[in-house]
Amino acid sequence: MASNCGTFVIPSKDLRTLPVQSLYAYLYFMIRDLKIAKEEAEIGYYAGFVGGVYMVGRALLSIPWGIMADRYGRKPVLIIGTGAMLVLNILFGLSTNFWMAISTRFLLGCFNSILGTVKAYATELFTEEYQSAGLSTVSQAWGIGMIVGPSVGGFLAQETLHTHNRNNKSNRDSIEALETANHEEKPKNSKLSLLKNWPLMSSITLYCIFCFHDMAYAESFSLWAESPRKLGGLDYTTEDVGKVLAISGLGLLVFQAFLFPYVEKLIGPVLVARIGGVISIPLLASYPFIAALSGVTLWLLLNFACLLKNTIAEQENRGAANGIAMTGASIASAAGPVLGGALVSWAGNRSDTTILPGSQMTFFILNVIEVIGVLLTFEPFLTTPKAK
Repeated sequence: MASNCGTFVIPSKDLRTLPVQSLYAYLYFMIRDLKIAKEEAEIGYYAGFVGGVYMVGRALLSIPWGIMADRYGRKPVLIIGTGAMLVLNILFGLSTNFWMAISTRFLLGCFNSILGTVKAYATELFTEEYQSAGLSTVSQAWGIGMIVGPSVGGFLAQETLHTHNRNNKSNRDSIEALETANHEEKPKNSKLSLLKNWPLMSSITLYCIFCFHDMAYAESFSLWAESPRKLGGLDYTTEDVGKVLAISGLGLLVFQAFLFPYVEKLIGPVLVARIGGVISIPLLASYPFIAALSGVTLWLLLNFACLLKNTIAEQENRGAANGIAMTGASIASAAGPVLGGALVSWAGNRSDTTILPGSQMTFFILNVIEVIGVLLTFEPFLTTPKAK
């Protein structure tokens, strides 16, 4: 069982991460060079749509892909999704205008049949006793993708299009109820029963909120880091952002491999989500102040904060493997980058205000969403099935 997971699940999950994570390292410069934004401060708005449309496509077809995986098997669906990712990623990279980029990203989302199928496959490979370790292995592949994706996107982006344009200045913790429900015997009217299953639906709702937050953060962080200093950013290059995201991905990989299974077993998944959310709040609040630093101090603190934040975010979102959950999460994840891009652009135009100027407003709003998520991990909203 472990060998099957190692040779099939991990590469598929890792490939699914690449089109999501590699994008953020260079998206700011891609939108700039496509010349759709009239002003530099508007780049975030358009970048948000490119980041979000991927999740719109995923939301539309998550349930049909899940039905196909149940009817025809996991492997055919994974093979189709993997092949489509390879072709459509190439076409996206060859985009010559904004609408071509939007269209290919949308199709990438439509053919993203990998995530839900892989997680379902992982739960089938492992017995209940080892499912925590199994899903942790799947999540390690996300960490690998977070290393490879930003590295590819960040380091190679200035070797292609931008070389010629130098003058144009990215729950199992809170989804415990969902996984428990998936192993129970299905009643006759399963669709109606799912919608009436409050432990299930509360878990899915919370999962969507965390997905929304994390996608908004991923979009905001990269756009903020690559924005010029005059707009409150760090004026980073794609290579700089690629390094930061790759380091945080490496930290996530190490945490998933050596620490998370023990932490989850010790305190439980819901408490892990709560603690992670609470730690995220001061982290996000610190970003605008980290931007005031420079040199080695900036590099060390930014990498530490980004590593910790991405590791925490992954623990909040592990383990949803259900068509309804994937559809809801995809809708939330589609809205996240749009919000993130709009926040960065809006914040860039209000740097002189007295209350929460510039990027402080961006990370304040992200913190509000995080606080809502943490509060919803408590009863009476989040409930878990009673032990039989």
